[in-house]
Amino acid sequence: MLETEHDLSFPPAMRGEEVSADPMEIAVMQAVRGVDAGLIPWRVTADRVSAAIVLAPDVALKDAIAMLPLCGVGFQNALGALAPPEVAVHLEWTGGIRVNGASCGAFRCFASDLDPEAIPDWLVIGFALPLLPLEAETGNTPDQTALFVEGCADVNPHQLVEAWARHTLNWIARWEESGAQPVHAEWRGLAHGIGEVITLDGRSGTFLGVDERFGLLLRTDEKTDLIPLTTRLETSP
Repeated sequence: MLETEHDLSFPPAMRGEEVSADPMEIAVMQAVRGVDAGLIPWRVTADRVSAAIVLAPDVALKDAIAMLPLCGVGFQNALGALAPPEVAVHLEWTGGIRVNGASCGAFRCFASDLDPEAIPDWLVIGFALPLLPLEAETGNTPDQTALFVEGCADVNPHQLVEAWARHTLNWIARWEESGAQPVHAEWRGLAHGIGEVITLDGRSGTFLGVDERFGLLLRTDEKTDLIPLTTRLETSP
């Protein structure tokens, strides 16, 4: 039996709000209105789970953008604790989530200001994850999957939202105490595609890894380009 709204438990620094629309849209709207950091709008339907968190960074966006991979690490830790041990969860640099190698939802990030040098008024990180496939015949989209068809039918999506909040808060505390290095080390072990040829923003090359601010290092011919993670930012859903 799925939990109801009042059964969800969030850490003291966070507060959940069940919504009937896109949690990312709600989070951005509330952030614009000046809501306090720590709000987590969330939504669970029969075929989808989604949630977002409102943050109020006190550092420049070029450093605060670490919250995107950090929230991804929190999600991987949460799902890893709830799913069977044989289920593999990896993270794409762009925010995509991979379950057993196939694409399964994604994170997105939004900010009040896209200037990497500016301290944003707010930052919103959110994810959406399919629970069931859009098509009954999953063989038509072998690179796309859904959580419940990857050995995770017993994963309670409400508990997943709770666990994501807890693990994310733990990683935020580590980031505040020790900087980006612990997040960097954890994320690299979960990263999808390092060492492979990828195409990003119209450029193809070898994904060598990331720099200290999670900028992507793309080797093309005889040079290595740095693509800042802030290029993934959006102003609205």
